[in-house]
Amino acid sequence: MLTEVTVKLQISKPAEEVFVAIINPEKIGNYWFSSSSEKWTEGNTVLLRYEEYQAEVAIRIMQVAEKEKIVFAWGEKHEETIVSITLKEHNLKTVLEVKESGFKEDDPLLVEKLLNQKEGWVYTITCLKAYLEHGIHDLRASLVFG
Repeated sequence: MLTEVTVKLQISKPAEEVFVAIINPEKIGNYWFSSSSEKWTEGNTVLLRYEEYQAEVAIRIMQVAEKEKIVFAWGEKHEETIVSITLKEHNLKTVLEVKESGFKEDDPLLVEKLLNQKEGWVYTITCLKAYLEHGIHDLRASLVFG
């Protein structure tokens, strides 16, 4: 059974602009989390907050390749997953791919977790696209739970 999710989306902006929007704490609040404790650099642990949901998560930045790739780990200690974000530029447009892996195959909630993560990533990168291409910054944190 496949225990990862992959989402791809084309953003009509250069890879450098997409990359900066992801790693820069001053930009992330326009499309994803409310805040990021610091710039995403390899080896750091970054605290991300969602004020609207009274939630926070720490991510461990494992790899940063300028304008090309960001890899981080997040989740509970024994349920940590790895997120790999790759950027491929062609003609000043960027194909952004998010792959999250490391879900436990024997988890009775595996299908639900995979669906929730896929939905979350589609929403997040769609908000990123709206922000970068059209300056729309009020889509984030609009998902309704329950």
